[in-house]
Amino acid sequence: MKTLVLTAHPNLTKSRINRAWFDMLSQTQDITTRDLTSVGGPKMQFDLATEQALLLAHDRIVFQFPFYWYSAPPVLKAWMDQVLTYGFAYGPGGDQLKGREFLILVSTGGPADSYHAGGYNNFSMDEFLKPFQQTANLTGMTYLRPFVAHGMAQATPDQIQTGLPAMLAHLTNPVLDPKVKQARLLAELAADPVKAAAVS
Repeated sequence: MKTLVLTAHPNLTKSRINRAWFDMLSQTQDITTRDLTSVGGPKMQFDLATEQALLLAHDRIVFQFPFYWYSAPPVLKAWMDQVLTYGFAYGPGGDQLKGREFLILVSTGGPADSYHAGGYNNFSMDEFLKPFQQTANLTGMTYLRPFVAHGMAQATPDQIQTGLPAMLAHLTNPVLDPKVKQARLLAELAADPVKAAAVS
């Protein structure tokens, strides 16, 4: 499985968690990383043919970004507007991304308990990320469970480093697709009548 990680951070060199993620992913086999701020430059302009070719060459597409005002930094929106075009990603003939997997890799400054009903931010991350989920739906990609790192505003360097393996394990997990996971579970149950009986 080949994975494309599109990193949207206004200044990746000054980032702590997103820089650590980017560096680790850049050194991982079968993962291609792109710093969109560097690629797009100050005007946030992207070469359509290059970006679309990269999408087509990968099986799993990852949007990586820090959570800014309940959304992503503007460079990611600029990339989406320019690259996910009519006739390519949606509309008549726009099925080029159909069947690919789509995953969000996001960091928040606030703690996890602030992203719930009754918490400081009132809503869960799943609710805040729904526009990205709908983007996956519209383009025919399978939306996978996101990886969210909360509380990064107060995380120590050791905590950031300690969390890297969990991020990588999630991002490279081949069975994040719920349909694949369910099929494997059903196959295991079919092969083990005792376990199947216990479940029923």
